[in-house]
Amino acid sequence: MTEIEAQIEGAARAIAEANSIAITAHVRPDGDAIGSVLALGQALKNEGKQVQMVMVDGIPDYLQFLAGTDEIVSRAKKPLDLLIALDCGDAERIGPALDVAIVNGTTSIDINIDHHATNTYFGRINIVEAGAVSTTAILAEHFEALGLTITEPIAEALLTGLLTDTLGFRTSNINPAALRLAADLMELGADLSGIYKKGLSQRTFEAFQYWGAGLSRLERKDGIVWTALTEADRKAIGYKTRDDGDLVNTLSNVTEADIIVIFVEQSPEKVKVSWRSRSGKDVAQIAGQFGGGGHKAAAGAMLEGTLEEVQQKVLEATQAVVAA
Repeated sequence: MTEIEAQIEGAARAIAEANSIAITAHVRPDGDAIGSVLALGQALKNEGKQVQMVMVDGIPDYLQFLAGTDEIVSRAKKPLDLLIALDCGDAERIGPALDVAIVNGTTSIDINIDHHATNTYFGRINIVEAGAVSTTAILAEHFEALGLTITEPIAEALLTGLLTDTLGFRTSNINPAALRLAADLMELGADLSGIYKKGLSQRTFEAFQYWGAGLSRLERKDGIVWTALTEADRKAIGYKTRDDGDLVNTLSNVTEADIIVIFVEQSPEKVKVSWRSRSGKDVAQIAGQFGGGGHKAAAGAMLEGTLEEVQQKVLEATQAVVAA
């Protein structure tokens, strides 16, 4: 038995023995995080489990077409037998969603399922496959071994995560197995073209206005393209969440860009930074310098400081990697 098979067996046993289960993912969730939580949450409910699907920042408008989004809560409540974290590189990325389960100052995660190369293996059971294209791909592959069944709404959630995390099968880590998995999920009822439109193409009027604010500040130097979105932008436009509206992935299409950086002001003294690499440069290495992580081609970090301060030190670190 391989190590990953042993971890899956342990997870299946823990799930079978648990009754009350909380599932969460990282703050400012993307399609893979949300698809993972909804897929696993609905599958566990179908097995008769009491499930809390917890997302501290809620669900972006463009992903609210998925079944089960109306059941998402922002904080877990006791009693809880099992805590599952999905698509999180480390425990800090969970935020306060599971604060109810803090013991000795730390949230004790039972099962950690993820595909980030920088995962810290923070769970009691860790199903971490850095070679997987998405966390939803890991779940889909191991659902049967976990004692779970994929129904049509679950297939829809899984394909949403797979499709959005690969930018519509355009990321460099896409492989034949991922395409076969997409076909399998389509055969189970998932609507690929509909998910593509809703999850990757369509955005609200406010989201496009938000993009406009970022595009108006777009800059470039020595292969780096960057911009910023401010708290004032969100308030003026009425954009509801503290993410970038997926603008960073759109900027990945800029021809002259080797590395794309986007700064999203969370508060006057806190800034979320996202990197994308088109040149083979390892941006997870840059994010790691600031306490963040991710993948070689896509990474992020949360930094303390003003927007101006954070931009200066992040751009300096990014330039050093480009120069090397």
